[in-house]
Amino acid sequence: MEQGVSFDLDLIRRYDQSGPRYTSYPTAVEFDEAFDETAYKATCARSNESGRPLSIYFHIPFCDTVCFYCACNKIATKDRSLAQPYLDRVYKELEMQAALFDSSRQVEQLHWGGGTPTFLSNAQMTELMDVTRRHFNLAGDDVGEYSIEIDPREANAETVKVLRQIGFNRMSLGVQDFDPRVQEAVNRVQTEAQTMEVLNAALDEGFRSVSIDLIYGLPFQSVDSFLKTLDRVIEVNPQRMSIFNYAHLPERFKPQRRINDADLPAPQVKLDILQATIQRLTDAGYVYIGMDHFARPDDELTLAQQAGTLYRNFQGYSTHADCDLIGIGVTSIGMIDNTYGQNRRGLDEYYADIDAGRLPVFRGIALNRDDLIRRDVITRLICHFQLDMRSIEAKWGIDFASYFADSLEKLKGMTEDGLVAVDSEQIRILAPGRLLVRNICMAFDAYLAAKTGPIGFSKVI
Repeated sequence: MEQGVSFDLDLIRRYDQSGPRYTSYPTAVEFDEAFDETAYKATCARSNESGRPLSIYFHIPFCDTVCFYCACNKIATKDRSLAQPYLDRVYKELEMQAALFDSSRQVEQLHWGGGTPTFLSNAQMTELMDVTRRHFNLAGDDVGEYSIEIDPREANAETVKVLRQIGFNRMSLGVQDFDPRVQEAVNRVQTEAQTMEVLNAALDEGFRSVSIDLIYGLPFQSVDSFLKTLDRVIEVNPQRMSIFNYAHLPERFKPQRRINDADLPAPQVKLDILQATIQRLTDAGYVYIGMDHFARPDDELTLAQQAGTLYRNFQGYSTHADCDLIGIGVTSIGMIDNTYGQNRRGLDEYYADIDAGRLPVFRGIALNRDDLIRRDVITRLICHFQLDMRSIEAKWGIDFASYFADSLEKLKGMTEDGLVAVDSEQIRILAPGRLLVRNICMAFDAYLAAKTGPIGFSKVI
């Protein structure tokens, strides 16, 4: 597959609308409370017939301080004693979840997110992994993809050593921006030395992949200031980089109300930062994977995309497309068989369910045939920038042109604008369309087509 991306300012301006990130289809806004613990258990029993490997996501919601830009489900507190009661419930949930799955099913992927997973002490993190191994069959280090999100302010070389010893072999390192003025404006003061200590420790301890996260569109950023941070990160040559667009939605996320609108870069400056960033990363040899993600040419994500095996789920891009995903902890989302199920969002509600011996699944959705077909199409487009219509027809027993007549009609304008090329066999997303892949996927979203008024998603750029 030809890999590359081009920046067309006029097209970006015209197509810059709100839309889903498609970590799932249907998206979480379609989840319903009719899908409950009973439905979830039935789904797990059905999934055991498949023998598919497993993936487990743990949500650790605590943060020592709140970053003003953050839109994650988190609990800002300096009270470290809150961690153990939470872990005690997580252990009970692990036990209840494990009882639903055949013990022969191997866990090939595991991820800790948050919040700040290293809010936990080294002893607590060790115990959590031990309990996980007690209840689930974790693959060995040579097969398992075990990752953790790291805030360098909450870790050091000793932390990294412990993480590697307990089984982690990948990490995502939050940097956002090295500029002190930007850091102060978003309440995330993090020295370059702190970041480099963790990064170098990961390399020394044999972590197989390190991803660096940056955010553009934060207060006081300019092209020059952001490139200084980017250049410093490129120097250390991480396997992956994620360049996220800051979505300023203070009406939805309370911490963002502490960011002054007047301090945010103008829309044109944001676009200039994005364009300069893409050019700098391309010049440095990074491949644009899609949806804010870049990787080195020899990285697993790049190779999977070239091989047509890349996948996308709630943790982003993945090389494990065939796993059932179990969500553990408050607000976690699982994907079992052809369903999505989400845990309680509030800590009190989550504790109440666990203490009563109930799984905390409170909403979700069972995908119908149309959902499955459209999810397949959207996943292929967003992961590989191309779609073989004949393979969809063979897999699902449909006539693509008839089934997706409305979608193909929506693509006509994008075809004229050079975003996509469509013939009787394929849909190919061209270089100018790759930054706008969300727009292209939206043409196949039946739920969006039925909505009127604001749709409640972030801007695509």
